[in-house]
Amino acid sequence: MTQTTTDRPAGRASGAVVPVLAFAGIVVAVMQTLLVPVIKDLPQLLDTTPSNATWVLTSTLLSGAVATPIMGRLGDLYGKRRMLILSLAVMVVGALVSALTSDLLLMITGRTLQGFAMGAIPLGIGLMRDMLPREKLGSAMALMSSSIGVGGGLALPAAALVAQHSDWHALYYGAAGLGLLAIGLTLLVVPESPMRAEGTFDLPGALGLSAGLVLFLLPITKGSDWGWASGTTLGLFGAAAVVLLLWGVMELRLKAPLVDLRTTARPAVLFTNLASIMVGVSFYVVSLVLPQLLQLPKSTGYGLGQSMVVAGLLVAPLGLTMMFTAPVYARLSAKYGPKVTLILGLLIIAIGYGAGLGLMSAAWQSLIISVLLGAGIGLAYSSLPALIVGAVPASETGAANGLNTLMRSIGTSVSSAVIGMVLANTANNVGGVEIPTMHGFRVSFLIATGAVAVGLLLALFLPGRRPSNRPQLRASSEEDAALERAERVLRGFRGRVLGADGSPVARAKVTLIDRRGRQAGATLSAEDGSYALTVPAQGSYVVAARAAGHGPLASSATHAGDERPVDLDLSLPGETVPA
Repeated sequence: MTQTTTDRPAGRASGAVVPVLAFAGIVVAVMQTLLVPVIKDLPQLLDTTPSNATWVLTSTLLSGAVATPIMGRLGDLYGKRRMLILSLAVMVVGALVSALTSDLLLMITGRTLQGFAMGAIPLGIGLMRDMLPREKLGSAMALMSSSIGVGGGLALPAAALVAQHSDWHALYYGAAGLGLLAIGLTLLVVPESPMRAEGTFDLPGALGLSAGLVLFLLPITKGSDWGWASGTTLGLFGAAAVVLLLWGVMELRLKAPLVDLRTTARPAVLFTNLASIMVGVSFYVVSLVLPQLLQLPKSTGYGLGQSMVVAGLLVAPLGLTMMFTAPVYARLSAKYGPKVTLILGLLIIAIGYGAGLGLMSAAWQSLIISVLLGAGIGLAYSSLPALIVGAVPASETGAANGLNTLMRSIGTSVSSAVIGMVLANTANNVGGVEIPTMHGFRVSFLIATGAVAVGLLLALFLPGRRPSNRPQLRASSEEDAALERAERVLRGFRGRVLGADGSPVARAKVTLIDRRGRQAGATLSAEDGSYALTVPAQGSYVVAARAAGHGPLASSATHAGDERPVDLDLSLPGETVPA
């Protein structure tokens, strides 16, 4: 999968691009927690059994898991903005279907359509990488990555307020309105990325991955109902293993696969994705435990007796803290790198859950837990796309981040299943009603702490920043770090853009042109004039540079196709030309 571009020049990204894309991510995340306030009432609301009602939640999870890698790849091929708008449009249709029905089958259909919007998160990250200058990319990707937690946290009190004072269908009308607003803002503000991946869409790969994910996630989400040792559960797990193995063999044989498994196997990508599962597990535990603890009646001896709305407000700082962590992450990552910020985030999560074991006796203590966990999860979530972006070619950003988002979803699915089983097995039966116990809540926090410990171990295996003798690529953001790695690892051209007097030229546009006259890559020189360009294949190229106040320059060069970059300094003529 090589990198190319469209003939249309990239639109200039305005300052509103980042908040608009982040808003789209928050709207998508709202879909995941929209029904939390009415989960216990779904069987009555839909006139069905509790086991059937769980499909309303399971369907969104499954469709979201399937959509993220597929929409990411489609965005790489046909335009990330186009696929982002399509994802939001499908979500709006699904929200309207759910708003207009109380029939179980139609409700499941609507919720399935809503799940497809999960692809918006990796698409937004891909758009940011393609459009934003390096100095703004770190905090922007951090905000986009954290939007799933921000939306989930803010949706809880808002959805609780609506559900408590209005018909529950109003939740879906509100979601549809937010989706339409996100589409309108995206059309007005966000330009299409010119970056494209060559090749065609791998339909057999998409079908194989979809089948494997459904076979794997279905028993995870329904195992408690079916029995973990039942033939159905074990059979589905076995079928998932077979399908995913065959899918992997097929993907390795294709020139343009849905997921480049060789890239995925790189240590930086592999350990980031595995750590993402652990972060997903830890994030969902607090979302399951705190609202229940806060709403249990005080007569239980440990319940905090808060209303649905107050409980949502007390948990909301989890999302708010994640949002405010994004600029802090950018500064930390610029200085120490995303690996260090991931480790720091995981340590803060561990402290939050450890403190939470002794902070469950008063409602105000929930605020402390929420803020601590929000800060840690915000740092961890913010680090993940930077680690992925720094390890994959630009033409694979959407698919790679889609797979990373999928890993987080798998983590939340596992967390939901395991914590649900723990709370059910430790519950007390009071008057025919199962009441979660304090013991179950504490065991859940210990499980989250264990997941964080595994995540820390995996993060330690991530490649760290290597010292460089060349000062021109000291990373001021994650994209600088990616360029630094590109110099050492990826095949291509590197050098500096210099003026007629030998001084470096900053922000000069450097373009790579192949033997057919097509643009094969482009970048801007750094403050010290340095640049790095990867090549899709060995052969002869023209490297052209242009900057305001300088004449254009084009130099021919040949790359042998190995891993070593070719040094090529470009000295621009001194005559002044119109900018």
